[in-house]
Amino acid sequence: MKPIFVAKAGDASREIAETHGDFHDWVQRRMFSPGCDVSVANVHRGGTLPCPSELSGAVITGSRAMVTDREPWSENLSDWAARLVQQEVPVLGICFGHQVLAHGLGGQVIDHPRGREVGTVEITSYPEAAVDLLFKRLPGVFRAHVTHDQTVVDLPAGAVVLAGNAHEPHHAVRFGPWAWGVQFHPEFDEGIMHAYIRRHAETLMRKGFDPESLARKVTGTPDVDGLLRQFVALAQRRASSSDEGAMAAVEIGN
Repeated sequence: MKPIFVAKAGDASREIAETHGDFHDWVQRRMFSPGCDVSVANVHRGGTLPCPSELSGAVITGSRAMVTDREPWSENLSDWAARLVQQEVPVLGICFGHQVLAHGLGGQVIDHPRGREVGTVEITSYPEAAVDLLFKRLPGVFRAHVTHDQTVVDLPAGAVVLAGNAHEPHHAVRFGPWAWGVQFHPEFDEGIMHAYIRRHAETLMRKGFDPESLARKVTGTPDVDGLLRQFVALAQRRASSSDEGAMAAVEIGN
């Protein structure tokens, strides 16, 4: 079966990586599925983006970069992400990856007018989530880990909002039949969230946050812990169906 591709769009800080691993490690731990072939490229460092037709699916990670900086590698990633959507290759964008998808499809990303959102927060599933392939298993309200300064303020045409909260109304969006973006971090566990709060404590205090209070509110996020694994299962089923269809077409042609 074709691989799942992880577009690694940034690096964890040294302090966090030494204990918890890097962005792609977190994604792969959450997406683990027996027999799943995964390939990774450091796209922010010039890593090659594969042809969409060579993939079962793709995950675009978070990043400390900002979509609004319009760096060449980020713009290239946005264009590539749009091709995935257009060719209906399953793709899941996380935080920065979510914004990359929106930008590539014609949406607008800006600095969040409400400022930073960080910690473990409650998110509400909207009615559209009940019939979504990826989100229909989530409850009406679920907890997730977040850390972001930017937001998708204007959605691209045809996008469907699946979940949000008072701070971030676009926490989960379906950009196409097989394309999703989440502003929250399904790859984070409690340890990673605590590490982020410790690492950025001084910056958070300057922005009016109480790091100790944020740390006390960090909890498990059982409802979204399996989201990446569910995405991989969907991508593999779609790839398997496509392969069977292609084989049938060849047999008919013969």
